[in-house]
Amino acid sequence: MPQTQDLSQIVHSIAEETNTPEETVARIYADALDEYRAQARIQDYLPLFAARKVRAALRQKPH
Repeated sequence: MPQTQDLSQIVHSIAEETNTPEETVARIYADALDEYRAQARIQDYLPLFAARKVRAALRQKPH
């Protein structure tokens, strides 16, 4: 799991990039991370994969 500071930076960065409230990004990110954790045997890169998934999902949302 990323450190709290790293997590807040990830959430803030995605929120800025996608023009989405940080609370929304944090919730989607946590859900994505939980989903990956449930399926992964190696968990080293899960925060990176979750961040990519959230960015992609939010970029596709209608504005």
